[in-house]
Amino acid sequence: MSDTTTVVTPAATVPGTTVSAATGSAAPLREVGALIRGARKGRSMTQAQLAERVGTSQSAINRIEQGGQNLSLEMLTRISDALDQQIVSIGGAPQRAHLRVQGGRKLSGSIAVNSSKNAAVALLCASLLNRGVTRLHKVARIVEVDRIIDVLRSLGASVTWSEDGETLEIVAPADLHLDAIDADAARRTRSVLMFLGPLSGRYESFRLPYAGGCDLGTRTVEPHLIALRPFGVDVEATSGWYEVGVANQDVPAKSVVLTERGDTVTENAILAAAARDGETVIRNASPNYMVQDLCFFLELLGVRIEGIGTTTLRITGKSRIEEVVDYWPSEDPVEAMSLLTAGIVTSSTLTVTRAPIEFLEIELATLAEMGLRFDVSAEYSAANGRTRLVDITVHPSELHAPIDKIHAMPFPGLNIDNLPFFVVIAATASGTTLVHDWVYEGRAIHLLDLTRLGASVTLRDPHRLDVTGPTHFSGAEISCPPALRPAVVILLAMLAAKGESVLRNVGIIARGYEQLQERLNSLGASIETFHD
Repeated sequence: MSDTTTVVTPAATVPGTTVSAATGSAAPLREVGALIRGARKGRSMTQAQLAERVGTSQSAINRIEQGGQNLSLEMLTRISDALDQQIVSIGGAPQRAHLRVQGGRKLSGSIAVNSSKNAAVALLCASLLNRGVTRLHKVARIVEVDRIIDVLRSLGASVTWSEDGETLEIVAPADLHLDAIDADAARRTRSVLMFLGPLSGRYESFRLPYAGGCDLGTRTVEPHLIALRPFGVDVEATSGWYEVGVANQDVPAKSVVLTERGDTVTENAILAAAARDGETVIRNASPNYMVQDLCFFLELLGVRIEGIGTTTLRITGKSRIEEVVDYWPSEDPVEAMSLLTAGIVTSSTLTVTRAPIEFLEIELATLAEMGLRFDVSAEYSAANGRTRLVDITVHPSELHAPIDKIHAMPFPGLNIDNLPFFVVIAATASGTTLVHDWVYEGRAIHLLDLTRLGASVTLRDPHRLDVTGPTHFSGAEISCPPALRPAVVILLAMLAAKGESVLRNVGIIARGYEQLQERLNSLGASIETFHD
């Protein structure tokens, strides 16, 4: 989804003024480039087609979209006209993006699942281990990825998109510019915590900004620190920073027992082990989809990993890696669940293709228990050659509440990020469903906004919701929750609501979804972006 960025410059009213990066930072140009790229892709336009409309070359459009070329106001105006969308406003306060939804429409057709956001950020962090060339294909073009790219570039890595926007090439220098880290980008994503593992294998000391991200309640970093202490990593929190010291980089950890089977915690331990010579055994590891993707990638770098897909990993790392590697991240099971939910709550016949079935089996079993009718195709391989994909078609169904509560579990249980979608699904079912979100304090509270659309959702405590249906959704105006999955749940409920709904301040959705509005519209939804 595109928003409008404000470019403030003292010479903004002078003809011929250019928009350029402030000294020492290219972030404004990259933000404008990302908006242009999003608007272009939202109109199914190629770089060559946009170049022809504005009278420049495809390579120039590619540089603009990457934030690598200064822009005149004249060029910005021509691009805005070609895309029929205001890209920037000059001066004044930034305009925020909102969505206007005309609900109650049936969806139809098919839609492919994009590659995994969570895998992408892990692979970008892992690219720091490789002193050769890392090429990642079909990477999700989302805000979270852009923030990690900003951090990598600030450290001195070369990160470039191919002209067609399909491939991301990363070359990490022999010596990273640790003191130049983009603290603003780093503080806006919790994924920066995954720099702890790879950096601890290269440096005796460094610092990272406090990590941010979604508002999901208390999420301690202590499990990360427990996972890294066996590698000699000591972290002290000071004003706004994690100060990191590594006691002995040469002695690899022989055994790591994770106290929490978290995905990013496991990835941090894997990255720390991969960066060191010798063998490390990690127990109580997460075998979830993004962890498997990371392991598949590290194997291409020459790291030997036994036990992929299990809770015990045996890793033989390498202190020096210099490879030319190409990797395709696998498809995102959470996006797949989002798209399936869109079909379910609108009582539509909808096909979701390229769904990673291994990471959706419990979700589908739960939906079958609730009475959902669906078809699953024969399996085929993802581009990485390892992940199993299927096409899933959902049909209009009379749903009923399950006998037992719905709750998440570590893989192979129901994915914690998929749990919020069951709240809006349960709202369409007959009976009362207990949804237990035991991981996050407070995320359940954000889902109470469904009551504004007519749902019966009551809070037992910060972790448990009672959802009673069936619901006859009706339109309403709601401010977007400050958490990604609840925000998307509200949007999907608006698709099912009769009449007009407005979802305000939707920037958080772009953190995890690429062009979600346009893709839903391609299925028959009516979602319009507006600014005020």
